[in-house]
Amino acid sequence: MAPLPTRTSTGTRLAGRSIARLIRLVTRTSSTVSEPANLMAQLVSAHPCIVACWHGQFMMLPELRPEGIRVSAMVARHGDAELIGQAMSALDVTLIRGAGAGGRKRDRGGVQALRGALNALDDGQSLVMTADVPPGPARIAGLGIITIAKHSGRPIVPAAVATSRFRSLRTWSRMTINLPYSRLARVAGDPIFVPADADPETMERLRLELEATLNQVTRRAYELAGADVARIAPPRAPAAGDAAVEPGFRLKAYVHAMSLIRPFAPLVLSHRERQGKEDQARRPERFGISAVKRPEGTLVWFHAASVGETNAVLPVINALVEQHRGLSVLLTTGTVTSAGLAAQRLPAEAIHQYVPLDAPEYARAFLSHWKPDLAVFTESEIWPNLILETSRAGVKLTLVNARMSQSSFRRWKSSPGVSLPLFTRFDLVLAQNERLARRFAELGVRVVRHIGNLKIDAPPPPIDPVELERLRVATAGRPVIVAASTHEGEELILAEAHRQLARDIDGLMMLVAPRHPERGTGLAEALKARGYSVAQRSAGVLPDVRTDIYIADTIGELGTFYALSRLAFVGGSLVEHGGQNPIEAVRHGAAVLTGPHWRNFADEYTALLKRGGAIEVNSASEIVRVVLRIARDDAELARIRAGGVAALASLSGALAETVAALTALLPQPSPADEGFRRAS
Repeated sequence: MAPLPTRTSTGTRLAGRSIARLIRLVTRTSSTVSEPANLMAQLVSAHPCIVACWHGQFMMLPELRPEGIRVSAMVARHGDAELIGQAMSALDVTLIRGAGAGGRKRDRGGVQALRGALNALDDGQSLVMTADVPPGPARIAGLGIITIAKHSGRPIVPAAVATSRFRSLRTWSRMTINLPYSRLARVAGDPIFVPADADPETMERLRLELEATLNQVTRRAYELAGADVARIAPPRAPAAGDAAVEPGFRLKAYVHAMSLIRPFAPLVLSHRERQGKEDQARRPERFGISAVKRPEGTLVWFHAASVGETNAVLPVINALVEQHRGLSVLLTTGTVTSAGLAAQRLPAEAIHQYVPLDAPEYARAFLSHWKPDLAVFTESEIWPNLILETSRAGVKLTLVNARMSQSSFRRWKSSPGVSLPLFTRFDLVLAQNERLARRFAELGVRVVRHIGNLKIDAPPPPIDPVELERLRVATAGRPVIVAASTHEGEELILAEAHRQLARDIDGLMMLVAPRHPERGTGLAEALKARGYSVAQRSAGVLPDVRTDIYIADTIGELGTFYALSRLAFVGGSLVEHGGQNPIEAVRHGAAVLTGPHWRNFADEYTALLKRGGAIEVNSASEIVRVVLRIARDDAELARIRAGGVAALASLSGALAETVAALTALLPQPSPADEGFRRAS
């Protein structure tokens, strides 16, 4: 449940009262016109009723209260709404706190608000509420208001109040601040009744009627006020078939800058090669040059940043090549570790290349050689020159398993001259959830769907039975905790937890698999300096009976490591990174521990924590407490495992939908090809 505001600041109370004074001033100093002329009498005859308006157009709704009529208003429970709530309270309007979820999984107090609304109407109070639900889309009526009318038996009165002088803010609903000394127009439509036995089809029909009527009365109110209704129109989402937006100045500057700094690219790559972050033998690929010939026939190009994204799309690649005979796949990635994973797990029909650096010349060389029929970017991979040149080459662009952090969204949103020219070039975006889908739609994507996370449906990372047996022999039955995908700053916390746990659990070993294996040597030295007995897998060493911490700094072996332990800590979560994928650990039957910072996998961890399929820890001492509890209680371990399985089952389904969506974008075979297939 969303938290109720526990305390209203003095500043918020003062600001709310100031808004109330402004509303009274607008009413007192403006000339008023009503339609119909007996509007107030109609509201009295409909009382108690549900007065509906659009979000952002509610400031002057208190002006529609007839003398002696008690009114309640539904106000959301977040901080911004608290300001509105204080203004309503100052105008003697009773507050009902809560709002619909607007498609989100987060509880915003909708059930409590529904109960409060029904109670208010039953008590003889009219209800004021917006028909559309934050965060949009604006001007789309939700079913919440229809549901209230159905259960209360009271009519909905669509209404609007407009003034000739106003300011419209650049919010999702174009929040309007009405100004004094205006011509004030108030308009109401005919009451809409929702039968108590209304079925879903009837409710949808009445929802559309309310939506259309609200648009009509809002337009009419602005006409009567002598104001331009276009000024309050919310941003229109781009539609399929709209032309892509041309690059603005900042994006053009980026394109030219990346072209100009190409002479420095070899120096940058040389530096990264010395750090082990580039493959010197394959450097030409970073310039869009390949020694591999393009295969004949249809070619689908997938691009994934690194290991996590590669793991997400590998099942999609496998499914496509299985379903479409003769289809070839090109996978580009940007890291040495992901290249190693691709070498191990790509099917025979697929080719791996390093992605070219994001300069227009390199992108054009890459596209000229490979000539893909479809481009599939993964998650949050937005490279401007690659996207622009791919679009100019006439290649359909998609983004699958799409995600975007709130901070990234704000940056893109603040630069429409950069974001719109890029995101309007995608033919399809398949987002991980509805919240993310809305973000991509706001940034200009013309066709966006939310279908879930591909990583839920991905098979668990493979187990190497030979290596697993070698590790089991080496550990000789010792209890093992796996710490997977750890980041800098976490290992020392985990090592301290191991030190404390080893006092109670004889022979305990911790296997640490850093997210970036190149950190392995430095990590091993740091732990040795603190007195731990450390072995390092990349050096070809197996743990022995004295090993406290085993640094598993290799790639492609997480499945084997998870199979070695009943319990796994998933990293990137004790530090401000945002977490790593917990799904692989759950698939291998491990009980999952996570730190508090898991925002990058919010859907997964929310489901896991809700069903008891993971446990959140904040410190070494909490890790110790939880591990000891699980180690001493097999029933607790079984409950966590079962909760994990149930959580993943609730989130599955993205793989099949992704494959179907991409198949629809592939070039259609000619009749001759179809005849050949049937004959064969």
